[in-house]
Amino acid sequence: MVEKVKKRSAKAGLPPGSLVHVGAKMVAESRVRILDYDEGSVREKTKAALEECIPFRDTDSVTWIDIEGLQNIALLERLGSTYGLHPLILEDILNTDQRPKSDDMDSYIYIVLKMLDFDPATLEIVSEQVSIVFGRNYVISLQEGREGDLFEPLRERIRTGKGRIRKLGPDYLAYSLLDTIIDHYFLILEKFAERIEMLEEELVSNPTTETLQQIHRLKREMIFLRKSAWPLREVVNALEKSESELIRPATKIFLRDIYDHAVHIIDSIETYREMLSSMLDIYLSSVSNRMNQVMKVLTIIATIFMPLTFLAGIYGMNFKHMPEIGWLWSYPLLWLVMLAIAGIMLFFFKKKNWL
Repeated sequence: MVEKVKKRSAKAGLPPGSLVHVGAKMVAESRVRILDYDEGSVREKTKAALEECIPFRDTDSVTWIDIEGLQNIALLERLGSTYGLHPLILEDILNTDQRPKSDDMDSYIYIVLKMLDFDPATLEIVSEQVSIVFGRNYVISLQEGREGDLFEPLRERIRTGKGRIRKLGPDYLAYSLLDTIIDHYFLILEKFAERIEMLEEELVSNPTTETLQQIHRLKREMIFLRKSAWPLREVVNALEKSESELIRPATKIFLRDIYDHAVHIIDSIETYREMLSSMLDIYLSSVSNRMNQVMKVLTIIATIFMPLTFLAGIYGMNFKHMPEIGWLWSYPLLWLVMLAIAGIMLFFFKKKNWL
C-alpha cells in the first residue's frame, strides 16, 4: 500500500519556521530547471544552479523555476533569501503533508496542493505535493520528484508558443499549472469509474471475499482523493476573489473555469462514495441472501427426514412383540409409506413456492 500518512514527529518541539523535511526522499538530489520567456523568445536551462536564476530576477520576462526534490534544505534557504520567501512558507513547502491552501503575502502568492496520479501496477493513487509561488515576474514550482512529469506538455506549449501563455504574465502560468494538476484528477476519476463498473458486474454475478476487499480498498482511496480535492474549491475561490495586483482580471476568468472543474470533481467523488457504500450494502445483503438460501435447503431436507427418522426409530427398537415385524410385506410397505410421506411433503413445499 502506498504510504499516505507523513510523520511529523521530527518537528515536535521546534520553533515556527524551522526547516525540516517531512516526507519521503524521492530523488537522489534536487534538480533545478529554469524556463525564461516572453512573447518573442524562450531561454531554458536544465540541471541549473539556483544562482543562475538571479539574472532573471529583475527582468520583464516571465521566469519559471521548477525544483524537483525537497530534501535539499540549503537550496530552499537560498531560494528563500533570493526571492524573499517567509520562513513559514519555506516550512510549509518542506512539510509534504500540507492541506491544500493559498496564502497572499502581498509581494507573492503561495499555493500548495496535491498532484495525483494513478499507478496501474498497484491500482492505487500516487500522491505528490506541489507548491507554487508566483510574484511580479516569476513562478516557482516545487515538486517532491516522483517519476513522470505532468508539466512537460506545458513546457512544450511555452517552447512552441502555442496558445496565449507567452503573451500573458506569471499569474496565467500559475493558472496553467493549477489547471494541469486539476485536470489530471478527471483521469483518476475515470479509472475509478471503470473499477466501480467492473465491481458492480462482479457483485451481481458472483460476489466473493475478494470483491469485499476491493470495495474497502476503493473506499480508502476515495477518502484520500476527497481529502485532496475538497479544499481545492476554497483555494481557487480565494484566488478568484483575491484583490492582489498579482492576479489580473483577465486571469480570473480562467480561474473561474477551474473552480467549476473543482466543483465537478468534488461532486463526482461524492457520487462514487455513495455508490461504494451502496455496493457494500448490496454485498452484505447478497451474502445474507445466499446464507438464507442454504439454510432454506437444509431446513427442507431436515423437515422431510424428520418423519422418516421417526418411523425408522420406531421400527429400529428391539421389542420382542412387534406385530408388523412378522408380516410378509412389512419391509416394502414401510418403504412405500416413507416415500409417500417424502413425496407429499415435496409436493406441498413446491405448491407453497418454497422450492
